[in-house]
Amino acid sequence: MATITIRNISDELLERIKRLAAQKGISMEQEVRDLLQKRYGQRDEVLARIRQRAEVLPMEAESRVQSWKSERRP
Repeated sequence: MATITIRNISDELLERIKRLAAQKGISMEQEVRDLLQKRYGQRDEVLARIRQRAEVLPMEAESRVQSWKSERRP
């Protein structure tokens, strides 16, 4: 596993992270891991769902988009 160091975090932000971690009964380190996973893990899941949906779209959709582009339709 990788390790990261984050410098120059404001005191206010650090206190917010400490408070959230304490409320959940977890370490600050775990809280930051959870926040990162929530933020960046969701992105990957959303992109995967978009790709799955794109696979089932009718092929004619692309030609429609190209037609709209040539007509400069929004």
